[in-house]
Amino acid sequence: MKRSFITEIKGEEEAVLLKGWIFKVKKFKTFGFVSLRDKTGILQLVLEDLDVLESLKTEMAVEVIGTPVKNEKVEGGIEIHIKDLTIIGNAYYDLLPFSINQKNVNTSLEMELDHRYISLRRPDRRAIFKVQEEIVTAFRDYFKDQGFSEIHTPKIIASGTEGGSEVFTVNYFDRRAFLAQSPQFYKQMMVGAGFESVFEIGHAYRAELHNTWRHLNEYVSLDVETGFIKDEEDLMNIQQQFIQHLFQHLTSACEKELKIHNITLPEIKDIPRIPLFEAQKILLEVYDKKSPVGNLDAEGEIVFSKYVKEKYDSDFVFLTKYPAIKRPMYTMPDEDYEGMTKSFDLIYKGLEITTGGQRIHDYEMLKENIIKFGSNPEDFGFYVESFKYGMPPHGGFAMGLERLTMKILDLQNIRESTLLPRDMGRITP
Repeated sequence: MKRSFITEIKGEEEAVLLKGWIFKVKKFKTFGFVSLRDKTGILQLVLEDLDVLESLKTEMAVEVIGTPVKNEKVEGGIEIHIKDLTIIGNAYYDLLPFSINQKNVNTSLEMELDHRYISLRRPDRRAIFKVQEEIVTAFRDYFKDQGFSEIHTPKIIASGTEGGSEVFTVNYFDRRAFLAQSPQFYKQMMVGAGFESVFEIGHAYRAELHNTWRHLNEYVSLDVETGFIKDEEDLMNIQQQFIQHLFQHLTSACEKELKIHNITLPEIKDIPRIPLFEAQKILLEVYDKKSPVGNLDAEGEIVFSKYVKEKYDSDFVFLTKYPAIKRPMYTMPDEDYEGMTKSFDLIYKGLEITTGGQRIHDYEMLKENIIKFGSNPEDFGFYVESFKYGMPPHGGFAMGLERLTMKILDLQNIRESTLLPRDMGRITP
C-alpha cells in the first residue's frame, strides 16, 4: 500500500497505511485510543489488541494499517480503526526530558534547546518553523515574480563588510579570513554586473558581545538589492509591498499554524515613515525618554512602536534619515539633511527587523567616504574596483528571518524562532 499522510485522509477509503510517532496513549478495559502524529497533523486511532496496546510507548515510530471511520466527536471528524500496527522505531528512554503532548512544556527554553530533537516534536514548536518556511517561500516567490535574480555569495571573505570588530576570523590556509556579516559587497557588485536586481537567502555572522532575547551570532538574512532607483523611498515601497504580500500568503498557507499561536495577521496598509530625529523628539517630549546619539535603544524602539500603534494603527514603522556616523561607509549621504543618510530601519512591534538604504554608486565619492571612515580604499580592492565601470544608482535592504518570525508569532525570545541557535553560550547541538 502507498503511505497516506494524516491530512490526506477523507474518511471514504477502505484501508489506509499510516506512518508516524505515538503522540499519546489512553487505555480502557477492552480497547485504547492512540494518537498518531506525522508531519501533517495528529489523528486518533482505535486499538482493540490489548497486548499491542501494552507494548506502546510515547514517541515510538510505528506503521499502521486501518480503516477510516467518520466520528464527529474527534478533531478532524475521522478516526482509524487499527487492523495492524508495527513498531518500526523503538523508544529506549525511561522518562522524556519534558512534555511533548501536554499544553505546557513545563521546562526552560535552555532545556528545550539542549534537546531540540525532542522539543520540535511538539506541534506548537513545529508550527513556528512551518511559518518560517513559508516566509522564505513568500520572499523567494515575490522577488522572482518582480524580476529579481537569486544569487548565492561566499560566506568566507577577505575583509569585513560593515567595518569594525564584530567579525569572526577564520584560518584560511596561510592567511586570515572572515565569516561574512552580510552579502553586501557582492550583491552591489551583481547589480553592476548586469543582474540589476538580486536577492539572497543566506546565513550571516556577527561577533557581537550580546546575549539577549533578540541577538544571535548566526542568523538567516533575507537580502535585496536593486539598481536604477531614484532614492531610498523606492526601497521602502518595495519592502512595504513585500510585507503586504507576505501577510496575505501566511494567512492562506499557515492558517493552522497561526491558529495554534493565536495569531491573526492584519491587512497591511501604508507603513508610516518618520525621520529618526523626529522619533527621538517624540520620545523625549511625550515619554521623557532620552535616546542615544543617532539611534533608538531597545526600550526606545518598544515605546515608539506603541506610539505608532496608537497614532497610526500600524505594527510597522520606517525610521529614516540616520546620521552618517551610525551607518556603513557605503551609505548615500542625504543632500537635504546635513550629516544624514538616505537610509532606514523597519521597526516591527518594537524590534528592528530591517536595515536598508541607498548606496553610494560613484567611484570617487565611495573612495572619499571610505577614507573619511578611517579606512583605506585599497583594502576593499575588488569591491571599489567594480564601481569604475558605470554603477547605476542602487540600494537595498536586509531582513532577519528569525526576528521576523519571532514578531509575527509574538514569541518572547529569538531562540524560539531559530532551529539550532548559535549565540555566545551555545554551539551545540
